[in-house]
Amino acid sequence: MINQAINKLNDYFGYTSFLPGQQNTIESIINEHNTLAIMPTGGGKSICYQIPALVTSGTGIVISPLISLMKDQVDALQTLGIDATYINSSLTPQEQEERLQNIIRGKYKLIYVAPERFESSQFIDTLNKIPLSLIAFDEAHCISQWGHDFRPSYRSITTNIQQLTSLPPIIALTATATDSVIKDIQSILKIQPNHTVVTGFARENLSFNIHKGVDKREFITNYLKSHQQDSGIIYTPTRKKTEQLYEYLNRQNVQVERYHAGMSEVERKEAQTKFINDDANVIVATSAFGMGINKSNVRYVIHYALPMNVESYYQEAGRAGRDGVDSECHLLYSGQDIQIQKFLIEQSVLDEDHKHREYQKLQDMISYCHTNRCLQQYILEYFDDPKDPGACGICSNCQQSDNQEDITKEAQMILSCVKRMGERFGVSLTAKVLKGSKSQKVIDFNFDQLSTYGLLKPYTEKEITNLINYLLADDYLIITDHKFPVLKLTPQAINVLKGEEQVWIQAQEKPHKVQADYSEELFENLRKLRKTIADENGVPPYLVFSDATLKELSTYVPVTETAMLSIKGIGAKKYEQFGELFLNELKQFHEENEDKLNEQPNQNQANPSGFKKKTEDDDRPSHLITFQHFQDGKDIDDIAQERNLSSQTITNHLFKAYNEGYDLDLTHFFTEDEENLVLEQIKDQTDIKLKPIKEALPEHITYTKIRAVLTVHQKT
Repeated sequence: MINQAINKLNDYFGYTSFLPGQQNTIESIINEHNTLAIMPTGGGKSICYQIPALVTSGTGIVISPLISLMKDQVDALQTLGIDATYINSSLTPQEQEERLQNIIRGKYKLIYVAPERFESSQFIDTLNKIPLSLIAFDEAHCISQWGHDFRPSYRSITTNIQQLTSLPPIIALTATATDSVIKDIQSILKIQPNHTVVTGFARENLSFNIHKGVDKREFITNYLKSHQQDSGIIYTPTRKKTEQLYEYLNRQNVQVERYHAGMSEVERKEAQTKFINDDANVIVATSAFGMGINKSNVRYVIHYALPMNVESYYQEAGRAGRDGVDSECHLLYSGQDIQIQKFLIEQSVLDEDHKHREYQKLQDMISYCHTNRCLQQYILEYFDDPKDPGACGICSNCQQSDNQEDITKEAQMILSCVKRMGERFGVSLTAKVLKGSKSQKVIDFNFDQLSTYGLLKPYTEKEITNLINYLLADDYLIITDHKFPVLKLTPQAINVLKGEEQVWIQAQEKPHKVQADYSEELFENLRKLRKTIADENGVPPYLVFSDATLKELSTYVPVTETAMLSIKGIGAKKYEQFGELFLNELKQFHEENEDKLNEQPNQNQANPSGFKKKTEDDDRPSHLITFQHFQDGKDIDDIAQERNLSSQTITNHLFKAYNEGYDLDLTHFFTEDEENLVLEQIKDQTDIKLKPIKEALPEHITYTKIRAVLTVHQKT
């Protein structure tokens, strides 16, 4: 049946193979196992229930938390010729009754419903009259009380579905789940660990960037000027901030919409529709906007202020680049953002234990903004990602890895001050003591008599606070109570105080520009054509073709049906609907630029025409192109320079090729002594994590050496 699944994937969705984790998930569901799939946003979660519903008998039920998500998904399926519908409160009673009757007639392969629908005895009775292929819980973290967006209505479904006379296999899907959330979902939905598919949380096409101390409005104004053709989301922490920024951008003549819970449903729907249909490039919104929004061509997400936790941040940032095209995530941070989030926690109706957990999550988010490490790696460690891909090479920290500043001396002063204050006080008072403040509290505790009093007098209190936050982020300090924070030293701090370890932070940012490798002129022509077709058909532009597909068309300029069908995202169904219109545009461009297209540019030079011929290498996955170069005798740095990738990415490619069974000798990465040290360290370990291994080994044994040993011995 998996061959049948691949055929459906190609015919309907235009792909010849599954993304990581999809096939395992689909096979598990087809074999009628309750299944949990944890994949990053844009990792193809919807395929995991859509394909099984297409290749098995019966109707699939998809439980979705948002009305907008249902409509987007159903529109997409109907565009492909798949019978699907939704039932929710946006329909009239007559429309709901008509669709219920169509369900009984077996008209639909997929039905999207809100969780509250299972409280209806009429709906349960309807489902008991038809064969069901599966029940899918989309955004499954909503079912867990430990999740960042817990919804009691999701949890109640598990009781209500027991009324079904024949319960089909259940699939739960989410992009953001900590270990405690995963275990909770497994317990509630009776999913065995061996039927849980975790592909990893990494989003290799996203660059994460932190900007501290910038003028936020000025940053956004300049950024939007340089990204006028791109779609983007700007998240703000409150309705008031949303309105203020919306009005400001309106005055700057930006095509902008706004979205928050204080608007009427009609206003929100209108704003969302304009954004999805590319009639407005920018939307300013609170967190009320976005979960499940299926718009694939969002090129950037900007957070105007600090989000409340890493889970919501990663989910919101992950709405960029769902089509796999390189996209950017920017977080504009200032210290006062913390107070806003603390206020929101205190004003919530959560009990004290839950508030304590929220303070812990907020501190993790603050640490993300101050860490010296790779930003993507920080997030992956937060989620206990089992597939550590190493440093991303493209976040703001990785880009500045050669531009660091030694703050060991300042760190020693801070750590020493925390110790002399008895490890009983928070960030603010510690900063005042180090500054040499004469505040009443400093005097009352006699902290003006400490040897560390005034040691950082040349710094402002804000700068000292930032330095303390760096030490928190990189585990030299911890906070033991998050509502009333108390600083304490970690074992790692002792090494700094003894002078056995240096502490580094990032210096100023250096902007970098990525050169397009496709014809930007053709891409814009195709975007305009896509918009025209979308408007005529009453669908969002990305449902015609994604940006990723348009960029591949603009790279290879196919002029035949066969060549066009080889482009990712163009299947037989899509070509039947839109193919000829795009083919005519491609042929015209080909005729006007034939001389350039016939040129074969030197592989070591930039391509002035902006497009290229499709070569054998281009058909292969990126990691296998790297593998071939490595087999040809090129070293890692040369491959990195030639392919315009980081050395870390090239190393990751080689490890991936090795894991897929390609003949590759990784022993040159480490000596025999280094190999034995690593193996000794992981002996008897079942849950292997890189950071503790690295900390226990000599400094010269790098993460790359450790990963090479683990890969060779199949411990990853």
